[in-house]
Amino acid sequence: MKILSIFKNIDWWLTSACFSLSAIGLLSIYSISFHQNSFLQFYKQLIFLGLAFVALILFSLWDYRVLRSHGYFILFTYLFLILSLLGLFFVPKIRGIHGWYKLGPVSFDPVPFLSLGLIVVLAKYLSSRYIHLRQFHYIVFSGLYALIPAFFVFLQPDLGSALILILIWLGMILVSGIKFSHLLILFLIAFLILGGIWMFGIKGYQKERITDFLSSSFGDNASSWHLRQAEIAIGSGGVLGKGFLQGSQARYGFLPEAKTDFIFSAIAEEFGLIGIFVLLSLFLFVVWRVGKIVFSSMNNFARLFGVGLGVLLTAQIFVNIGMNLGLLPIIGIPLPFVSYGGSGLIAFYIGMGFIMSIKKHD
Repeated sequence: MKILSIFKNIDWWLTSACFSLSAIGLLSIYSISFHQNSFLQFYKQLIFLGLAFVALILFSLWDYRVLRSHGYFILFTYLFLILSLLGLFFVPKIRGIHGWYKLGPVSFDPVPFLSLGLIVVLAKYLSSRYIHLRQFHYIVFSGLYALIPAFFVFLQPDLGSALILILIWLGMILVSGIKFSHLLILFLIAFLILGGIWMFGIKGYQKERITDFLSSSFGDNASSWHLRQAEIAIGSGGVLGKGFLQGSQARYGFLPEAKTDFIFSAIAEEFGLIGIFVLLSLFLFVVWRVGKIVFSSMNNFARLFGVGLGVLLTAQIFVNIGMNLGLLPIIGIPLPFVSYGGSGLIAFYIGMGFIMSIKKHD
């Protein structure tokens, strides 16, 4: 009976949609592994998915209201995650980036968990100071919660994840009721900061990715090659796709990062427009379901958490697919629930478990 009561806490519609997305990702990772004659990453992703499901169950059982009422615990967790970012600069680089802790056969990326921590700390801050948010200095202070980790992530360097953290903050303060004049001031400040970053902050290859995107023609550098191969993969898939295990771009190694950043293109090549329609429909359902649950809550903390998670999810979907289609610069953002990687997968399932806790206790 106790086991049955555990499973009653789970929103099976939401869980089924998330698992369907992960299953599509697993099929693509298997296909790529098959042609590479190495299934290590496929098996690791299966294990990651199992751990993610356990995390979903645990957080769906947990009463989120306990977290809401313990501000010091939220702050301590947020500071711990900031320290985990700083620690990355004292470990060896992986693929030229201070982005992961190497733990035996796996790598740990703290940024996905930091994103969740940022959402929680902003939900707590904004919900407890709702009547004060018409004053500009409260908005500025809330921005520091996002700006500090975004700065350290930017130094890794990981421009894409840094921008996602800023978007989370922006989405949450917009819902919180920021004055229009304050919003204009923030955009002006952001414009000046971005100008300074462009001039002095970003590396040459990052500028190339952006200029290639703005240019109407392909260049001869790596980012242009990546985009060209992604578009070839998507275009060659047609309506029905080439079929499972038949994707030539990924098979012959032309498609870069086919298991992570460009898994959308790999899926499009093998499963075609129909596969992409299914993928996008599942994403749309997940976002709708999250919104339906949190906006039925009368609690501002729960609503703000849901908004932050929705922004994180939607931003990563939009940016990843935009990169694959050549609509946005290539900034290295994985596709939620689908791309290879344990940290991002587990973090998103924790977020879904949190949403189910909100559904149960509100």
